[in-house]
Amino acid sequence: MYIFNRITVNPQLPKRIEKLSEIGYNLWWSWNTEFLKLFKEMDIDLWESVNKNPIKFLKLVTQEKLEKAAQNPEFLKKYDKVVENFEDYMKSKSNWFDKKYPDNKNDLIAYFSAEYGLDQTLPIYSGGLGVLSGDHLKSASDLGIPLVAIGLLYKNGYFNQKINGSGAQETEYKDIDIENLPLESVKDSEGKDILVALHFPKKKIYLKAWKVNVGRIELYLLDSDIDANIPEYREITKTLYGGDREMRIQQEIILGQAGVAMLKALGYKPTIYHMNEGHSSFLILELIYNLMKEKQISFPIARDIISAKTVFTTHTPVPAGNDIFELSLVEKYFEGYWDKLGITKQEFFQMGMKPNAKIDTTGFNMGILALKVAGKKNGVSELHGAVSRELFGEVWPEIAANESPITYVTNGIHTCSWLSPYLKELYNKYLIPYWQDKIYDNEVWKKIADIPNEELWKAHQERKVKMLAVVKENTINRLRRCGYNYDEIMKIVDGLDPNALTIGFARRFATYKRATLIFKDLERITQILNLSLIHI
Repeated sequence: MYIFNRITVNPQLPKRIEKLSEIGYNLWWSWNTEFLKLFKEMDIDLWESVNKNPIKFLKLVTQEKLEKAAQNPEFLKKYDKVVENFEDYMKSKSNWFDKKYPDNKNDLIAYFSAEYGLDQTLPIYSGGLGVLSGDHLKSASDLGIPLVAIGLLYKNGYFNQKINGSGAQETEYKDIDIENLPLESVKDSEGKDILVALHFPKKKIYLKAWKVNVGRIELYLLDSDIDANIPEYREITKTLYGGDREMRIQQEIILGQAGVAMLKALGYKPTIYHMNEGHSSFLILELIYNLMKEKQISFPIARDIISAKTVFTTHTPVPAGNDIFELSLVEKYFEGYWDKLGITKQEFFQMGMKPNAKIDTTGFNMGILALKVAGKKNGVSELHGAVSRELFGEVWPEIAANESPITYVTNGIHTCSWLSPYLKELYNKYLIPYWQDKIYDNEVWKKIADIPNEELWKAHQERKVKMLAVVKENTINRLRRCGYNYDEIMKIVDGLDPNALTIGFARRFATYKRATLIFKDLERITQILNLSLIHI
């Protein structure tokens, strides 16, 4: 038998519940989990098998179960409430930004990050930086902040972690299923992919964009894996933090420079460009060049103007957050770019170096490039701001290190993404109505003390029991793969006690996380733990 083609037939959503698809393509559901419960009610086994992915679910669920749901009064009551909440949210004009800054309605922030942790179904993040970026987008959506975001589409995602029988980490990459993710290919009026191009050493590289809706915010992910590119260039955006140093600089050129070009191609005119860590710092060069070309002005003037339009957030002093590239590599990809900027090669290199650095012994530091040009610089806590001022003090040798122009904005979280359903129920019961819409208002939290201690403790314990059940299941599966027998496995997992203080790392035991710091002062940690036990 010769198979010449395959046809995929997707079920047809009944008109009565057609909004399932529209909402499914908006990650609003990642912090409004009532929507996800609808899928669980339709087919719990399928819901678990597709790893709680609404797009994949809608393609695999049977027509019979869709029709049944569309005729179920109880289901429709819940469905209508979710749709009402979603539409009210998307159409609302009464938000924090409009009230606080009524004269800034035409402003737009362009937010750049190498990774975004929005939901586990879209694995384009590795850790805290991505989670923070994802929470920034969600919070901006809630607050009504005019923001558009740029990132890269990693079709291999970040690696899946496996722990072998010796306790060592093994990495495994799997292609993400583009067809079953909440992504839209960005097209022009004729239905063709919108492409931007950059000059790379071997040939031009072309990038297309995919759009992710995050509530009211649009995130555009750049993709080099298209037919227009040579095979080597198609691999560039596939793996988060993958490949060698050359692939890393290629990714960061694409993120920064092609990101600026894509926003322009899409018709956006940002007021401010925010670099979340140094990975996107090359956008500075693109902005300066574009302004020089458009306004026919000199490099120093353009740099000063761009300084007023850029913000830089530094997260960590380790190399992972501040890439340093060999000058030969920078020269390979920016050969002649200094001529376009009207500066010398040495002046170009010095943009990524401390003022007194020797060119023949120093690399090009992406963090320093951002620090030198961005008009606003900040760390991610008060202490981190102080540490960063000392660490980067040499960038401004004319002033004392502790007076370096690096401020701080303390990291926060997107509350509704991280708050468990158990606690949401308590908040709904004891806080003011619609408290989720005014999380930023101190008045909302005055009634938090009204929650009875026993109810709060019960909610925490329920979460802990659920968490330990997941840990137990994962541990049993891992030990089975590694050849442990039943008695050995039970001896290990029996130590998971809901009534015991449990400290662990969810993913990585990276050395720079300083996990052993808790044991540095044993007397102090003993006092803290004993005090906690007294209160319990």
